[in-house]
Amino acid sequence: MKIIFLGTNGWFDTKTGNTVCTLIKTDSCNIILDAGSGFVKADRYIDNTKPTAVFLSHLHLDHIIGLHALAKFKFPKGLVIYAPQSAIKALKAFIAQPFTVPPKGLSFKIKFSAALKKMRFAGMEINALLLVHSSDCLGYRFKGQGKTIAYCTDTGSCENIVKLGNNADLLITECALRKGQDDGGWPHLDPIQAALLAKEANAHRLVLTHFDADNYPSKKHRSIAQTHARKVFPKSIAAVDRLTITL
Repeated sequence: MKIIFLGTNGWFDTKTGNTVCTLIKTDSCNIILDAGSGFVKADRYIDNTKPTAVFLSHLHLDHIIGLHALAKFKFPKGLVIYAPQSAIKALKAFIAQPFTVPPKGLSFKIKFSAALKKMRFAGMEINALLLVHSSDCLGYRFKGQGKTIAYCTDTGSCENIVKLGNNADLLITECALRKGQDDGGWPHLDPIQAALLAKEANAHRLVLTHFDADNYPSKKHRSIAQTHARKVFPKSIAAVDRLTITL
C-alpha cells in the first residue's frame, strides 16, 4: 500500500505546496482523500485499471477546488465521491455550471454517495465519524491488506480522532495551527495537539498535513512543527508535496 501526498497546504496554494489531497494506492483500488488543488496531479499516479473513489472531509474550497479539473481525467471504471450527507446537495451544485463541467459532460460516470459510519469499497473496510469543525466534517479510517490508515483533517481535538486512529499503522492529521496558537473559534490542531492524539490512539506513525498557508509559509516552519510533534510522539513526520510512504 502506497500513500502519496499530492497537496499538503491548507487554505491556499503557495510555493511550499498545493492545497490538501492525498492518494492511497492499494492492490484493489485508488482512494483519494480530499480534492484540493493537489488533486490535479492524481492522474500521474493512479492506476486506471482499478476503481477510484474520492473521500471528502467537507466542502471548504481548499478541499474541493481540484474537482474543477475532473474533465482532464479518464476514470474508465467511473468515480465515486463520498461526502457528508449534509454536503451532497451543495457538492452536486458545485460540480455543475457555472462553476465547472457538469457530470454529463465528462467521459466517465460519477456517483455521489453519503459517507456512512461503516462502508466498504473495493475490498476496503471504511469507517467515517464526525469531527469538530465549523461545518460538518468527517474523519475516515481505511482497513485493507492488513493495514489501517486514519485521516482526520480540519478539526479540533476530539474523541473521534482517537477512535479512528486507534492502533492505526498511519494516522494522518492536519496541522493548521502553530504551537500554542488559539484557533479563534475555527477548530484546528497544532503539532502538539496532533501528537498527543496520536499517542492516545496508540497509532504507529503520525503524518502532519494541511499546514495553514499563512502560518506555515515555508518548509522550515513545517520542520519546526515536526520537531514539536516528535517531542511528544517520536514517529511524527511533517508532510510535503510528493512525500510517498509505503506500508
